Amino acid sequence: MLKTDLIAKNPMGAFSRDAAGNDVQRMGLVMARPGLGKTAILVQIALDSILRGKQVLHVSIGETLDKTKVWYDDILNDISANAKQEDMADLHLEVSRNRMIMTFNASTFSRPKLEERLNDLIYQDIFRPSCVIIDGMDFSKVDRKTLIDMRDLQKEANMSIWFSAVTLREAQSETVVKHDMPAPCDQVDDLFDTAIMLQPESGDEGKIFLNVLKDTTGCVAPGKSLRLDPTTLVVWGSCF
Repeated sequence: MLKTDLIAKNPMGAFSRDAAGNDVQRMGLVMARPGLGKTAILVQIALDSILRGKQVLHVSIGETLDKTKVWYDDILNDISANAKQEDMADLHLEVSRNRMIMTFNASTFSRPKLEERLNDLIYQDIFRPSCVIIDGMDFSKVDRKTLIDMRDLQKEANMSIWFSAVTLREAQSETVVKHDMPAPCDQVDDLFDTAIMLQPESGDEGKIFLNVLKDTTGCVAPGKSLRLDPTTLVVWGSCF
């Protein structure tokens, strides 16, 4: 069955469970410099939840709804290239039913606004996400209190929240060796359960690796690494 196969081949599924295989809600972070695949990894995390029957809210800051939707369509097509047309139609329908995309301008996004819109969805029994993706927040400008508020929301709502963050180029070279959080995220690393970083191999921009810098849930040991497809920016079929 296509869906079962895709769940089994998605290594990002490890980040929704603990070492014993139990579902664990967390606050997670995907870091990289621009263009290395942060959104692609967040979409793969979202797809794991959706294919396991859960609902996902994807918050895109500074991007359009259509551009965000294209990420899902492209990745689904990449990972299901050999699937039957009718199976693909069912898969795309399931994803669209269990995913909601919200867009914000950087100047208007805040916990109160997100929580207000979440409450409207939940109280009216329209949509109840177990995972929220927040893509595009500027960590060089966000203050610690904002992330503490988001951490409180994550715990109160008993859901996972995943962020993307752009790292400073000069902070990257030593990170793989030390497994430390790079700037500007190093000032808020204690607020996250899981942190992963995308990095090109030294001297070879065509090889991009996903490195686990931190995980407090026991799902993946820090120091583990996977390779992305440099064309699709997908990690698929491998495991930690």
